[in-house]
Amino acid sequence: MSSRIIFLLSALGVLAGLIAAFVLGRVKSSQPPVFQPVSSPFASAIYANGIVESDQGSGANMNLFPEVTGPTVDILVHEGQSVKAGTVLVIIDNRLPTANAEQLRSQAEAAVILLKELEAQPRPETLAVAAAQVVLAAANEKTALDQYAKRRESFQFDSKSISRDVVDTAENAAHQATAALEAARRQYDLTKAGAWSYDIENQRQQSAAARRAYEASLVLLGKYTLKAPVDGVVLALNAANGSYVSPQGAYNPYTLGFDPLVVMGTSQEHLGIRCYVDEILVSRMPASWHLIAQMSIPGTDVKIPLEFVRVQPYVSPKIELSNQRLEKVDLRVLPVIFRFEKKDAPVYPGQLVDVYIGQK
Repeated sequence: MSSRIIFLLSALGVLAGLIAAFVLGRVKSSQPPVFQPVSSPFASAIYANGIVESDQGSGANMNLFPEVTGPTVDILVHEGQSVKAGTVLVIIDNRLPTANAEQLRSQAEAAVILLKELEAQPRPETLAVAAAQVVLAAANEKTALDQYAKRRESFQFDSKSISRDVVDTAENAAHQATAALEAARRQYDLTKAGAWSYDIENQRQQSAAARRAYEASLVLLGKYTLKAPVDGVVLALNAANGSYVSPQGAYNPYTLGFDPLVVMGTSQEHLGIRCYVDEILVSRMPASWHLIAQMSIPGTDVKIPLEFVRVQPYVSPKIELSNQRLEKVDLRVLPVIFRFEKKDAPVYPGQLVDVYIGQK
């Protein structure tokens, strides 16, 4: 290889090295942050994780579970819809309890009708039959007595005109006719007296039992209709028409667990914040009348002042935030509840936020 070619390659190598050194040696200016990092607005503050929930006097969002098992046949609301207390949310297949309720209703009505029948006794037509039987028995008695009197007089006038056996037979027939008349009269009195008071009371109790059984079937039937317990907003529906649900809720194939069939919250004009203060920091919390707080939404510059509501006086594991039931958590936290006016803030129930608690 000639010295000229070697010199040319060396020059190119030096040039490439200079270019690489220039490119790699440049100092790039840092990009401005998309949003300001979360920082405490107070001189001295306690930091806590928080979760957005409905603004309620006690508890958190309302998780509604059905009390029965079956497929859903009708979902009458949609997520985000405001509903009144008693509004039907979801209907579960209720054909079987409906049929049972109809059967028990018919039995209850039949028991009432039978009770009215007993109370309405005696029936005029039945009483008329009993009275006619008394008249017939009286006529038979008169005939039997007349025949007996004639045979007795004949035997007394001439003992050979009629046998003693015929007279005795006529006497027995007369006694039987008298007894039959007495039985007919007693049957008439019994018919006239109507139903026995014990029979009426027994049927009254049977009627009441049938009515209660029907009412119980209506209560069971009502369990197949999930209604809103209070005025509020439907936050989540975890089933579609035809989904199989149970008292455990609706099965979630993604988490392989069960979710509430419906999650409800109160009006969205105000929302609540349930923040969890580390048990180590609990002693540093200011008194409620000196307490102020501010919420920051991660990933944004949104900061919202909070109004203190109450402290839930029960220290619990922080696992409530992660919901990982198999996770081993040693840290325990004290729930503190705040509220704020939502207005146009991009905040929704279930969202995780940062909370700083300071002192006035």
